[in-house]
Amino acid sequence: MRGRKLPFEHNIVDLDEACVTSRPARKTVALFGMFGVGNLGNECTLVAMAHNIRRFLPGAEVCCICGGPEDTTARYHLPAFPIRELSLAPMNNRLLRLLRKIVVGIPLELYRWAKAFKRLNASCMLVMTGTGMLSDVGILPLGLHYDILRWSIVAKLRRCKLLFVSVGVGPVRHPLSRFLIKTALWMADYRSYRDTFSKDYVKEMGIATEGDALYPDLAFSFPTSMLPRVRNRDGHGTVIGLGLITNDRKRATSEKVEGIYDDYISKVCTFVVWLIAHKYTVRLLIGDVVYDSRVRQDLMTFLERSGVKYDGGQIIDEPARSVDELLSQLADTDIVVASRFHNVLLALLLGKPVVAISFHEKVDSLMGAMGLTQFCQDIEHVDVNKLIDQLTALEDNAESIKHEGERRSQIYRSALEEQYGEIVKGIRIDEPIEV
Repeated sequence: MRGRKLPFEHNIVDLDEACVTSRPARKTVALFGMFGVGNLGNECTLVAMAHNIRRFLPGAEVCCICGGPEDTTARYHLPAFPIRELSLAPMNNRLLRLLRKIVVGIPLELYRWAKAFKRLNASCMLVMTGTGMLSDVGILPLGLHYDILRWSIVAKLRRCKLLFVSVGVGPVRHPLSRFLIKTALWMADYRSYRDTFSKDYVKEMGIATEGDALYPDLAFSFPTSMLPRVRNRDGHGTVIGLGLITNDRKRATSEKVEGIYDDYISKVCTFVVWLIAHKYTVRLLIGDVVYDSRVRQDLMTFLERSGVKYDGGQIIDEPARSVDELLSQLADTDIVVASRFHNVLLALLLGKPVVAISFHEKVDSLMGAMGLTQFCQDIEHVDVNKLIDQLTALEDNAESIKHEGERRSQIYRSALEEQYGEIVKGIRIDEPIEV
């Protein structure tokens, strides 16, 4: 089966229904991801996916298998379960660690498999949503990557459809992580990627991707009813949303990370000084409630030590604690200069002109897809003068850039509508399904 061609090129693979037995109807769609851990981009993905699953599968129940189940349930009123049951506290003594693995670890792991098997009892689909899981940035092979494989195997044992939907993949440098991720992807009934970098990376890992789909990031399907309206800003003048990120963890070795980060802070501070001198208002934006507290503090400390003087209202530092707050803050800007992927994406979704200080290929791909490559810089080589020129060019062409961004965002929303239709095809909530 082939879908119509869109500017966001894609192929569609038919979800294989080659199964031979029937079971009673399953009502639950399980969403797997790093939700509830403070990353607002991941939360945005959850809101979009849960909303659209309910639209396309009326009567379906949505549950989450995630990193922070308590927060997820409290925030969204969804049943949520931990990715890994009963994690053990770290130990320094090697001998004691070995003994604990034998005496406690093996039975505990069997318990985790049993719990996962039980969790998917009523599930018709297990949807892997990306959320930074398919790279080894800050992830150990026997941590989340092993968990992804465990849940993927359990889904197949449960005859539950396994889908990787609009995921980003790579880089994955550790051989064991590559094996675990590759095996999970190989087992999937459906795979789609949010950019060509990810699809090509999976192909390089040794998986045939000719029938896999290319679709935009799921955040482009964020419900329009939840998007804020732009409000009048009395007395603020032009507001620049400055999206910060605590560290560049893309390509740098551990020895380089802090040096890159210090250089980034220094240059961002220089840019803020220029903005203040030219009577702009700067609204600081974050994308991770936990990790980005450091960068905010470091920037303000740097400005203070530099002796920068500004009016009390020229720098607005009100860190968002939820997706709603982040969207509200983005809506309250005129132009956004940001690093985190979903800060950039959500700003574009709201029709804001954007300059991206890119820390990963996914940001480069997004800006290219939106026709904004000339407004993107690499975080390792930030040029402040170029940043100022890019900002000025955005101001001069704000209306045309805004309209083009809105047009492309609508195309991507329509493409994701098509994808939702594909992934639920063949699923029946109120009658027995083929499994």
